[in-house]
Order: sequence, then structure tokens, then C-alpha cells
Amino acid sequence: MRNNNSAGSDGRTSAHEEFKKIEKAAEEQGRIAEDQLSALRHVTGWQHFIVPTLAVCWCIFQLSIASWLIINSSYIRSIHLGFAIAIAYFGYPAMKRPAQGFFSFLSVRSHIPIMDLTLGIIACCAALYYLIDYTGLAMRSGSPLLRDIIIGAALVLLLLEAARRVIGPALTVIATFFSFYVFFAEHMPGDFAFRSASFSKYIDKIVLSTEGIYGIPLDVSATVVFLFVLFGAMLERAGAGKFFIELSLSILGRFKGGPAKAAIVGSGLTGMVSGSSIANIVTTGTFTIPLMKKVGYKPTKAAAIEVAASTDGQLAPPIMGAAAFIIAEYLGIAYLEVVKAAAIPAFVSYATLFFIVHVEASKAGLRGLTKDETPDFFEVLKSGLHYLIPIGALVYELVVLRHSPEVSAFRAITIQALIMVLQEPARSLRNNRPFGPAFRSGLISLYDAAVSGGRNMVTVAIACAAAGIVVGVITMGFGSILTELVEFLSGGNIFALIIITAIASLLLGMGLPTTATYIVMAVLIAPVIMEVGLANGFIVPLMAAHLFCFYFGILADDTPPVGLAAYAAAAIAKSPPVKTGIQGFLYDIRTALIAFMFIFNHDLILHNINSWGLASLIFAMACIGNFSFAAATQGWFICKNRWYEIPFFLLVAFVMMQPSYVAEWFGVQNKYLIYIAGLLLVGVIYLNQLRRRRVSVIK
Repeated sequence: MRNNNSAGSDGRTSAHEEFKKIEKAAEEQGRIAEDQLSALRHVTGWQHFIVPTLAVCWCIFQLSIASWLIINSSYIRSIHLGFAIAIAYFGYPAMKRPAQGFFSFLSVRSHIPIMDLTLGIIACCAALYYLIDYTGLAMRSGSPLLRDIIIGAALVLLLLEAARRVIGPALTVIATFFSFYVFFAEHMPGDFAFRSASFSKYIDKIVLSTEGIYGIPLDVSATVVFLFVLFGAMLERAGAGKFFIELSLSILGRFKGGPAKAAIVGSGLTGMVSGSSIANIVTTGTFTIPLMKKVGYKPTKAAAIEVAASTDGQLAPPIMGAAAFIIAEYLGIAYLEVVKAAAIPAFVSYATLFFIVHVEASKAGLRGLTKDETPDFFEVLKSGLHYLIPIGALVYELVVLRHSPEVSAFRAITIQALIMVLQEPARSLRNNRPFGPAFRSGLISLYDAAVSGGRNMVTVAIACAAAGIVVGVITMGFGSILTELVEFLSGGNIFALIIITAIASLLLGMGLPTTATYIVMAVLIAPVIMEVGLANGFIVPLMAAHLFCFYFGILADDTPPVGLAAYAAAAIAKSPPVKTGIQGFLYDIRTALIAFMFIFNHDLILHNINSWGLASLIFAMACIGNFSFAAATQGWFICKNRWYEIPFFLLVAFVMMQPSYVAEWFGVQNKYLIYIAGLLLVGVIYLNQLRRRRVSVIK
């Protein structure tokens, strides 16, 4: 008996050691992937402290305005941009690829060249000018001085260059095109012409008002998004990402294709607080992708599953990335209304991905992890239960107490900061280790999280400010031209319009972050969707139009050939990036379907629905509809599909997700009765495949 116990203990120990080896290798692979995708400098010497110091000061400022510091919102936007643009020049080289000869300083990463130090200081001062001379600018609104114009022009140019460094050339090119167009608008042919703007008017609108760079997107970035990004960075630094994955593995790891299912749950939990698909992949994918490969998933499919799960992390309430907060601000509604509208589409998308990975495991005959390979649930829960406290507090503040996102995030950050400082000393006291070093370790973790939070925010803040240039130009007359152009291209047809919108969002999103893609498309297209919908007899809520732009901006993260999320996962899985992107996009078709469906079925976004029971019914039926669509596209339900079953799966998907139209066609008064027909149809297909599977097993 003793020998058996010893053997079991040795087996458990060896499995634990193997688990730790995978974890260590995954972390190393994650660092490699992050380095390949990051353009950040790795500065040595005294300059090493410049960016971290700025990042920490930025965090202190943002936490101050969320708690005790009360200042003008315009001042907040100016200071916010000042920090972001300074870090952009100090932290990112002008060229990512090594330059040769005299121009080698443009790509140097070991130190900050004098040119970038100078440009960073000038850019920061230009951003702060709106604060420094705020009263004077307000008094001479519409009649800027030469000084205002010079400083404003410098800010525009330096911001566009910062956007090129941090985000890539796409947003810079788009903003430059829009800007030049407005100067030469009178010389454009026919309907593409409108009154040109003078340089003075352009600067006044774009820089010296709150309709351009300092507009709503930057305001949301400065007041709300920063706090949630910092909160996510703190959780990641404290080890919450690893905890979520291990907890998911402990529950799901032993099921068929268990690591893939754990990746979905872990990525969903991490995505709730990170709001970034790439950050999600680097955090969770470094651990789940090797485990998926271990149980038999091909590298491309393992990477694609993580891409699909992490991309959809931006859809998961309660955070949903920066764009969700901007939706609330644009629509003038409470953030919880955005969460309510996005809840069913997000959870249906995740449930369907769960079904897809099960199908993939069934097709390949894959297994789950063994008992010895799976972390113990209670041990994992006990080791990381404290990570759930700040998340629970955040949800409680947002949902139950109905506090503002800023207050909710600040209080969650406060709780998480206490946990980070005290968790190591608590472990030390429990294990009879010295208190002092553990306390210092907690403070260092908190400092590292602040630095990471500040660095992570640079992309969002710069994207919001640069997108503000596009928004400002649109309000100067360009918007009406594009609206007419889009209506012309769609022929006034709502179906053609949403297809054009989807394609345009995917193309823009190849070079822009989700936030910038959403801002541009929402300002240009969302109102047009409503107008064209009305002309076609459809009432499209503005929320549905905005979420549609948001969804396709997110899907662009894995759209080949540029999807950065696919590159991140491919670097970890050692799979071809383009092939990974294509496979990930094929998995994400289910999310695209949901976006098309809620344009015409507003029940999916709970428009004017406040009943939990009805919402649960809609969710369940939408899941069955999306499962059927996934079964049709994957060629498998509970066994391999026959060709004649695919049209029936697609019919079930349509019936379950558009019951109103089916009811109208058949003259049924209660549209929810249509669900019964859909359930009967999918039941017949299930029984037929079950019979086939049993026959094949007998043979």
C-alpha cells in the first residue's frame, strides 16, 4: 500500500515537473514573440529610467484625477496626450528595421538619440500648450494667433509621426489624406467638391478645439480607458493570467481537446481585463498553445484557436477594450447599456468557439490531458483566489452599485494594489521567510505594473488622438461627401451597405488598432446605416450600427495578410503566420455572422428587452443557431456531415437567429414559436447523425 502511494506521489511529482517545464518554455517563447512584435527600445544606462519614470508619473496623475484631483477636462486631455506622445518618442525608434550608415540612429534601440529626445520634449510641450494658454485660446476662438498656428501645426506633424512609430503608417496616411483633401476640396470634381478650409481654420478646428485631437476619443482614453488598462496590467503582473489558465485547465483539461477549451475560458477571463488581443495571446497563448500541440492539435490550428479566443476577448464584458467606452460616450448612454447590448453576442461567440474546438478534437480523435498532467482544482483555486477579489469588486461596483466606470476601476485598482503589496509578505510569513525582502518584492511588482500600464496605454492614447484628426476633418465637410459616396456604392441597399462596411472595417483594421478602426468607421458609416435602413423599411438602432463597426474592427486583428494577432500566435506555435491568420479568420466567421444578424434582429442586443427569462431564451436559441452555422462551415456535427445536411444546418441558423422574418413569411403571430420548428429540425439532424455514428462504430 505504501509502495502504491509512493508511486502515485512520484507520478504526480514527475507530472508536476513536466507541467513546470512546459510553463517555463511557454514563458520563454512568449518573451520571444513579444520581442518580435514590439517596437519598444530596450534602453541601457541612465536613459533606462526615462520611460519608466514617465509611465509611473502618468499612472499617478490618472489615479489622482480618478480620486481627489478635480481639474478641467480639457486640461486632463492635454496632460494625457503630453505623457503619451513623450513616451512614444522616447520609447519607439523612428525605424523598426536596422538602418545603415549615417541614418543608423533612426533605428537604434540601446539608447535614445538626441533627435528623439528633442522631438519628444517639443511634442510634449505642444500637447501641453492647450493647457498652458487655455484661457487665451478660448477668448480668441476662431481667430488663432500666428503662435497658435505654428504650435498647432507642430503638434499635428509630431502626432502623425508618433502614430507612425507606435501604430504603423496606416492611420498617419489616412489622417494626412483627409487633411490634404480639406485644403483642396474646391478643386475636386463634381459631387466630391465642397468649400476648402484655410490652414488657420484647420488648425483651429483640429488642435485648438475639442472637435479634433482633443475630442471625445481622447477624453475617454484619459478618463476611463487608462484605469482599465492599468488594472489589466496589474492583474497580469501579479500572475492572474497564469491563474486563469491553470484554473481553466484544472476544470476542462481532461475533456476531449481539453487544453483548447481551457484556452477559450482562460482567454475570455484574461480578455475581460486586458482589452487587447495581442496582449491576451502573449499572456495566455504562451501556455495554452504548447499544451494544445501536446494533445495533438496541429500547430496552425492550435495558434488559430488561441487567436480566435483572444480576439474575442475584446468582446467580453465588462471591459471590452477602449472602443466600448467610446461607444457609450458617443451615444450618450451609461456604459452598462453597452455591456447589456454586447453580452449575448459575446457569450454566443465564445460558446460557439467552444463547440468548434470540440468538433476539431472529434475530427482528429484527440484526447485530453491525463489526471497527472492536469493541475489540481482546489490547489489552483486556493493559490489564486485573491485574484478574483478585485475583479468581483469591479463587477459589483459596475453592476450592483451602478458606479461610474472611473470610480469602479479606481476602487478595483486600490484593492489589487493592496493584494500585490501584501501577497508576497503573507506567503513569507506562512513559510517562515523574512518579511522585508518579500515586501520589497511586492512594491517592485507594483512598480513594474505601473510601468507596463503606462507603456500599454501609449498605443490607445496616440490612436485616439490621431483618429481625432480624421473626426475633425469629417466635421468640416468631408463627412457628407463620404456619406453620399457610401450610399451611392451601396445603391441605397441596406444589405450591400453592411457588406461594404464590413469589408472597409477589415481593410482599415489591417493597419489600425481596434479603437482607431471603430472611431473612423462609426463616425463615417454608423449614421448612414441608420438612414439607409429607414429608407429600406428597417429600423436599425444606433447601438447595433456602432457594435457592427466595433465587431469588424476587432475581427481585423486576425485578417490576413497583416493580422498582428495571428503573427503573435504563429510566433509561439512556430506555424506559418498567413496560414494561421486564415484559419483563425475561418473560426471567427461565427462572430461575423452574429454581427450581421443583430443588425436585423435587435433582440440579440436586448434592444427594449429587460426580462432575464426572455434574454436567456434568446441566448439559448442564438447558441443553437450559431452552433448549426459552425457545424455547416466545419463539415461536422457529431460525425461528418453529408452534403445534403449543410443546407439544413444553414436553415436552422437563420431560423434561430432571425425568427421574426420566418414568422412573417409563414404568417405566425408569435415569433418565438418559430424556435420550436428550429429545434425539431436540428433534432432530426442530430438523430440521423447519431444513427450513422453508431453504425460506423459497430462496423
